[in-house]
Amino acid sequence: MRDVDAVIARRLSSDVALINQISAYIVHAGGKRMRPKLVLLFANALGCDDANRFELAATVEFIHTATLLHDDVVDESELRRGKQTANALFGNAASVLVGDFLYSRAFQMMVSVNRMRVLEVLADATNVIAEGEVLQLMNMHDPDINVDSYLRVIRYKTAKLFEASARLGAVLADAGPELEEACAAYGRHLGTAFQLIDDVLDYESDTQTLGKNIGDDLREGKATLPLLISMERGTQEQRALIRHAIEHGEQEKLADIVTIVRSTGALEATREAARIEAQAAQDCLIQLPASKWKKSLLEFAAQSVERSF
Repeated sequence: MRDVDAVIARRLSSDVALINQISAYIVHAGGKRMRPKLVLLFANALGCDDANRFELAATVEFIHTATLLHDDVVDESELRRGKQTANALFGNAASVLVGDFLYSRAFQMMVSVNRMRVLEVLADATNVIAEGEVLQLMNMHDPDINVDSYLRVIRYKTAKLFEASARLGAVLADAGPELEEACAAYGRHLGTAFQLIDDVLDYESDTQTLGKNIGDDLREGKATLPLLISMERGTQEQRALIRHAIEHGEQEKLADIVTIVRSTGALEATREAARIEAQAAQDCLIQLPASKWKKSLLEFAAQSVERSF
C-alpha cells in the first residue's frame, strides 16, 4: 500500500492548484482503501508481481474518489469520514469538476498499462456505476421499491468497483476465464455485503463513530433494506410513519424510526443478509492456492460484516 500511495501522490499532480488541493483533501481523508487492497491481494494470491498492480490499485481508488465527489454533491452531504465533504468546503462546482479530473486521470493511468482487457474491465465498471447512480436517483423518495430493485442499485453503484478491482488482480496474473470470474464474484459479493452493513450503520451507529451524519439515508429518501424489512414486519401505523419519512426525506421522526427498525429485527436481518454475501465471497476462493494472501481475503470478507464504521 505504500507503493500505491506513492503512485497516488505522483498521479494527483496537476498544474492547477485547486485540483491539487481538492483531490489531495479527499484522497487523504482517511478512506479504507478497500478496492486497491483487492487488486493487490488477488494479484499476489495468484503469484503476480507485475509493478502495474500498483498503478491499477491507484486507478480504482481514483475512480472511487471521483464517485464520492459526485455523490456528495448529488446527496448534498456535509460530512464524510468525520470531515467536511469537499463540496461543503470548496463548493459544488469545484467538486464536480475535480471529480471529472480524477475520472480522466484514471483513464490515462489504465491506458498506460497497455492491456486491452484492463480497459474493458474498467470502462465497463465506470459505465455500470453511472447507471447505478441514475437508478438510485430514480428510486429516491419511493417507499414502494422492492428488495430486488434495492439490491440492483447496490450491485451497480457499489459492488461493481469491488468486482472490477478483484478481477484486475486476476487479469494481471493472466488467470483463465473461470478463475477470473471467481475472483470477480468474490468482489461482487464482498461489495454487496459492505454496502448492506453501511445501510445498517446508518441506523445503528453514531455520527462520531461512523464519520458521517446519522440518518442521511432517510434525509435523502433512500428506502434501504432496514426500512424495507421494517415496513414488511411493522404495524400499519409503523409502516405509515416510515413511508411518510421516505417520501418527504423527513428526519424529525428519526428516533421513532430507529426504534421501529430495531424492534422489528430489521437490523439483524440485514446483517444476516450481509453475512450470507460474505460467505458467498469466501466460497469463491476455493480455486485459489493456499497462501497468506488467500487467508487475508477470507479474513477481509469476515471483517466486512463485523465492523462498526
